[in-house]
Amino acid sequence: MSDSQDVKGPQLSLLEEDQMVTVKGQTFPPTSGFSSVSGSQLLGSQNQSEQELYQELTQLKSAMDSLCRPCPWDWTYFQEDCYFFSKSKRNWENSIKACLEIGAQLVVIETDEEQSFLQQTLKNKGQTWIGLSDLNEEATWRWVNGLPLSQGFKQYWNKGEPNNVGEEDCVEFTGDGWNDAKCNNANLWICKKPSSACSSSSLTKKL
Repeated sequence: MSDSQDVKGPQLSLLEEDQMVTVKGQTFPPTSGFSSVSGSQLLGSQNQSEQELYQELTQLKSAMDSLCRPCPWDWTYFQEDCYFFSKSKRNWENSIKACLEIGAQLVVIETDEEQSFLQQTLKNKGQTWIGLSDLNEEATWRWVNGLPLSQGFKQYWNKGEPNNVGEEDCVEFTGDGWNDAKCNNANLWICKKPSSACSSSSLTKKL
């Protein structure tokens, strides 16, 4: 894409960079930010004027606002929670920051069903950070919400793990289970937050 086609605007957050969307060959911030994009910020293509493109984006946002969704766009719903699966790679600390920016947290796995859901979703995707580490005390594994790893969940370590080879203090999902890894490795990551109930106004619009 040439410089003349770039959308100029404020610097994007870590998560917004991962949620960039494309409309008719042009890249824009995530749909939740359409309302802040003015006509003067949009550069039209050769076959479409700036104003026409802006009107289409406005209509698209209006249509999306009228839908009742338990999770934001680009998130996945499972058992009352919403999950964001990144496309970019970051170290463990920056993955936590990216999730905090949108009121979520690096995923804390709470049930066997959730483990199975993530296992199926992440199949063949590569190493992916989860919110588990022993940074505070060696061999004492805690989630980012402060809760300790329960005895029943230790079955999800891959064979021979955790082995702490070279100070491996953060946990990644890889293969069918978990592996301890160096926290500065660049991995995919998962955010999790509770789903939202539909408001009465949204239900009225939907009907």
